[in-house]
Amino acid sequence: MSLINRKITPVNTPFDLDNDDLYHRWRDAKLMDYPESLGDLVVELNDPRKLSVPEHQKLLSLCQKTNMVIYAGKTKDDPDPEIPLSMGRAFKLIDLDHNWLADETGLTSLKVVDDGSRQNYIPYSNRAINWHTDGYYNTVDRQIHGLNLHCVMPAPEGGENRLMDHEIIYLQLREENPGFIRALMADDAMTIPPRIGQDGVIARKEEAGPVFSVDPMTGDLHMRYTIRKHNVLWKNDPLTMEALKCLEQYLEADSKYSYQGKLESGMGLVSNNVLHDRSAFEDSESQKRLIYRARYYARLADTSVNIA
Repeated sequence: MSLINRKITPVNTPFDLDNDDLYHRWRDAKLMDYPESLGDLVVELNDPRKLSVPEHQKLLSLCQKTNMVIYAGKTKDDPDPEIPLSMGRAFKLIDLDHNWLADETGLTSLKVVDDGSRQNYIPYSNRAINWHTDGYYNTVDRQIHGLNLHCVMPAPEGGENRLMDHEIIYLQLREENPGFIRALMADDAMTIPPRIGQDGVIARKEEAGPVFSVDPMTGDLHMRYTIRKHNVLWKNDPLTMEALKCLEQYLEADSKYSYQGKLESGMGLVSNNVLHDRSAFEDSESQKRLIYRARYYARLADTSVNIA
């Protein structure tokens, strides 16, 4: 049985719409001393492949608060895939999503590609990518809960990211109207049409599911979302449409909860698949953007919601 369709019974969770008391306690703790700038999320490291105990604790503390952290290592433009892989293992992330366009290591090298299958997909172009969480088209049993990025080389122009904690979006929508959350938790709230391969055969089946779901064993919140207008079908009812409009307004608002910045060589993002986007960019002959992306089926260890 799908985790999405099961009623949450094993654990109490602030994301249960029938538990206002727990939600309010979580909300107040969540917003207390919440970081107000991207700089507040940056932790300087020596070598991400060999974290010290204090370095790991700083990274973990921010992930527990915001579901993400930015690290600034001293590896510069070293292309060693062990850098992001080691960061994953530091948070007990091992089960990589080996998608069909990934490298042999399981990482995905995000760079401009002019030939082969990759050239048909936006991540391998220099075009902008709007707000989304990764793997929103994956099947229910292969949802992406952990997302890490590592910058080997930034583009000389553009390539910035905006980041927002998906728990903050949930909080804002629930404060606006709890019905929005209920609508976005429907099993048919968002449907991704099938992907047809070049041979005309279905390469990926249609995937329907909620925007927000809760793990019934841990009580943790997961978000599956894309703001794109094409190749996504939304449940066509008034409440869902109103909820989506409100969600998009929050994402595009000038908010202290929305961080914007650019990863430089040796920097990276460690996250529980938070909302993010990417601006368009331009490479040069001597400097071509390369970002390693690691997608995991598990959350970062020791970041589960914890409300006494």
